[in-house]
Amino acid sequence: MRMIGLFDSGSGGLSVLREIVRLLPDEKYVYYSDNAHCPYGEKSPEYIRERCREIVRLLLDKGADIIVVACNTATAAAIQVLREEFPVRFIGMEPAVKPAALGTRTGVVGVLATAGTLKGSKYLTTKGNFEDGCTIVEHVGQGFVELVENGDLEGKATEEVVRTSLQPLLDAGADIIVLGCTHYPFLLPVLRKLAGPGVRFIDPAPAVARHLIYVMVQERLLSEREATRALAKVIELAEKEAMGQKRPPLGAAPAVELISSGDPAPLQRMFHSIWPEIQ
Repeated sequence: MRMIGLFDSGSGGLSVLREIVRLLPDEKYVYYSDNAHCPYGEKSPEYIRERCREIVRLLLDKGADIIVVACNTATAAAIQVLREEFPVRFIGMEPAVKPAALGTRTGVVGVLATAGTLKGSKYLTTKGNFEDGCTIVEHVGQGFVELVENGDLEGKATEEVVRTSLQPLLDAGADIIVLGCTHYPFLLPVLRKLAGPGVRFIDPAPAVARHLIYVMVQERLLSEREATRALAKVIELAEKEAMGQKRPPLGAAPAVELISSGDPAPLQRMFHSIWPEIQ
């Protein structure tokens, strides 16, 4: 049985696991939450790289055949080093500026991310490729990671925290906002409520799940037949979204080992919010 490893600074990477499981429900997974060192956003690249090395060694010891760096900040700081130092394929988070730039009607794209992601070379390069065609405005999601880790996903206090970072992007005229941290999709109900119906948010996790399938085929971890079956689900989801329908509910919880460097409660709480049948 193949094993897919994922890690994040905390529980945010579960938003990526969720999208992967939609396409590959029968794989085995191991997920590492580095919540004893969360958040990564303000930490130095050197510190993050050392944490990532330690986590990758653990995931490999657990039997991971491929590893998803389900954290934008860790991807920016460490993925190149990880690829040079470890004999396994890594999938990172991509800044979804391109689809936002192609889809904006107002010509203004907003980006919500951590400070570490906004300073990363991958984001800066991607941003530079599209700045001529649109205006890109950015804001750090101050307090967003802490809200998710604490399970504060709704309520007036949460809305006030979210509004502080979201409003500058709305005031600048952004009609598409890129979520540049894997924690942020868990705040989408609040973000959509505050932004109103004229603003679209882009969660990069579905694109990461699709890319994982492509790389697993390259690595002979998935057969062409298995990949075709998974990608058929992608088409089904896209058709439903195009017709304005809700995404179908997730199936049974995956076979996953959850590991935390700190208190396991936040990770367990978020996992159970996604797959409530597992207690």
